Amino acid sequence: MKIGILALQGDVEEHRYALEKAAAELGLSVKVVEVKNAQDLADISTLILTGGESTTIGKLAKAKGLEDNIKKATLPILATCAGLIYLAKEAVDRRVGKTRQSLLGLLDVSVVRNAFGRQRESFQTELEVRGFGKVNAVFIRAPAVVKIGPSVEPLASLRHVDYGEVYAAVRQGSVLATAFHPELTTTAFHKWLIREAKR
Repeated sequence: MKIGILALQGDVEEHRYALEKAAAELGLSVKVVEVKNAQDLADISTLILTGGESTTIGKLAKAKGLEDNIKKATLPILATCAGLIYLAKEAVDRRVGKTRQSLLGLLDVSVVRNAFGRQRESFQTELEVRGFGKVNAVFIRAPAVVKIGPSVEPLASLRHVDYGEVYAAVRQGSVLATAFHPELTTTAFHKWLIREAKR
């Protein structure tokens, strides 16, 4: 089983470690493929869109011819933090408003970038995530999902001082996205991805 990690920028190694640990806990073997160009998408079963800087990830993906190929691939996807933003249909920045960044548009959500503030406002909290139980969730310059389409299932929410209830984890079919970084504290989400790959 080959699982791809979009390896243009961001916390690639943390996801690799979480994937390998998740596979070991399931008694399975996975090959992790660092996806850096369109050819790397061949033969992978699933894809991870990492945290990092969503504008940079989008620019690099477009420049390397990855963006259209990811859209066409119809792979199960796990997206975290910046990966969630890149996956979204619509994104705005909390400070500057509308952005012109490249988005995949595969997840029917509206996202606010840096919704909880900058780096110094990063935080950790325990979240109840439907299907995953209690999760120690690390939010680093985190986005928030403020609107979801009819095909999107909310899995976890929390209160935001400006936006009211926002979503921290959502699922749309075989696409799972979190505003936090599960790769830092749990293997549960990577186990989900591995199971999706086996379907």
